[in-house]
Amino acid sequence: MTVSEAIAARRSVRGFLPTPVDPAVLYGIVTRAARAATGGNLQPWHIDLLTGAPLAALKESIAAKLWRGETEQPAYAIYPPELVAPYRDRRFAVGEALYRELGIPREDKAARRLWFARNFQSFGAPAALFCSVDRRMGPPQWSDLGMYLQSVMLLAVEAGLATCAQECWAMYPDTVGAAIGMPAERMLFCGMAIGVEDTADPANALRTERADPAEWLTVHD
Repeated sequence: MTVSEAIAARRSVRGFLPTPVDPAVLYGIVTRAARAATGGNLQPWHIDLLTGAPLAALKESIAAKLWRGETEQPAYAIYPPELVAPYRDRRFAVGEALYRELGIPREDKAARRLWFARNFQSFGAPAALFCSVDRRMGPPQWSDLGMYLQSVMLLAVEAGLATCAQECWAMYPDTVGAAIGMPAERMLFCGMAIGVEDTADPANALRTERADPAEWLTVHD
């Protein structure tokens, strides 16, 4: 598989089979991804990899909090409070496209909330990683996290696995932090579901669009 093929194949999968993933494969993916570019070689990421009972316990804990309507204070805003076009339009479009595949109409708010809760079950994935970073780090180091996580996702594609990067986990930093023993000086950045895609899940029929390069590319020659 070429890099180009892996990039083209990578996408957010929101339905996984319960098939366990070989721990050695997971370890190989998350450790090889550390060759990602990182300014000053700081390597600011910290990764906690959960499978089996620890992941099941975290999912159960979050499900109970959702049922009780409990919320926590994220360390950062996942999206800017005032999104403008075209970013607002792209976010709206992908949400509507997903619910269209699922057959959930806009007016069925309850069904949409129930489906969103699947985020905190890692969409059924048997493995998940959680990425945290020292709170003293700034935006340049956050970009390093993105490069590391992209490397994980491409290596997963190469291994025949699917992923879904999930910033939504940042909405419950205390619960996740307790589950992984995260020290106070680290901030939860995101989670990521990892496993074998369930091709029969209607959510996985979604194929997101990308903007025309004319919208974001300027060539100076």
